[in-house]
Amino acid sequence: MEPTRIHPVDSWSRKLRCLAVVLFFATVFLAAEQVSSVPRHTKFTATKTWSVRWQPTRVVNGAPLFLRVTAPVRLESLSGNWQGHEVFLNFDTANKTWYGIAGASLQTRPGSYPLKLEATTISGKKITFERKVTVHAAKYPRIAIKVAKQYTEPSPEQLQKVSEDTGLKQEVFHRVSLEREWSGNFQPPVDARISDVFGTQRTINGKVQSMHQGLDYAVPSGTPVAAVNTGTVLLARPLYFEGNCVALDHGQGLLTIYMHLSEIKVTEGEKIERGEEIGLSGGSGRATGPHLHLAVRWQGIYLNPATLLRLNLPKLDVSSDR
Repeated sequence: MEPTRIHPVDSWSRKLRCLAVVLFFATVFLAAEQVSSVPRHTKFTATKTWSVRWQPTRVVNGAPLFLRVTAPVRLESLSGNWQGHEVFLNFDTANKTWYGIAGASLQTRPGSYPLKLEATTISGKKITFERKVTVHAAKYPRIAIKVAKQYTEPSPEQLQKVSEDTGLKQEVFHRVSLEREWSGNFQPPVDARISDVFGTQRTINGKVQSMHQGLDYAVPSGTPVAAVNTGTVLLARPLYFEGNCVALDHGQGLLTIYMHLSEIKVTEGEKIERGEEIGLSGGSGRATGPHLHLAVRWQGIYLNPATLLRLNLPKLDVSSDR
């Protein structure tokens, strides 16, 4: 008896049907495995799923940076951590992105530092993402100056005042409010020439004394000084080194400080709009002549005001934050 012959076409047809069945069950198995194996806390590592941008694009020590983050899914909340500082991120409903301000201190060494993001999705799932940000070394100037001993050797009474001021500044300048108050670009406080830049290493009377932690504007005494952005008056009083001083809280750890004023025109706790007059320039405190010193602090570290003034920032209402 001859064996049954199988037509080649029937053989291939059966094989294809078997393969289709195998692929179907394999797909179902893998899908079920994927759903069951995704934990509630998931780390997305593919850079194409997240977009993290910052300006300026070249970050240096002493510079603020403006962050924009686009997430791969809808988020209920997003926060960051940068060199041990919490980065507050707010949602921009118009562009569907999250944004915030951070900074690298003058003491930050060149290298790559992780920006760690932690989010909660609409469904309540926790996800994280990490992006390296490279910090380059800035070239800050060095100058040598000579001043009278009265500026470098305070009397016992003056040292007592310095001690009291230090305690006050430790308390006030390290406050971090949760709500953002700034909106849009920061504007110069006066229209004048800059006489000294941020980061200058000063050798005073032959000894290295300090790093200049602000911008000096060459203005005569009595020049109106404007708030660089919307904020709340955190401090408005005379201090030994700073003279008549005003500090504005722009929210989430960002402060601007105006020093050596001849007159203060705001009160602590007052809400101030960008461009509103906060005082008159002068030469109070430890100053060798009339000028305005503008400082920027972010969560306890001084940052370059010139960089902050150049950032292109969104103009948004506080109500737009989530």
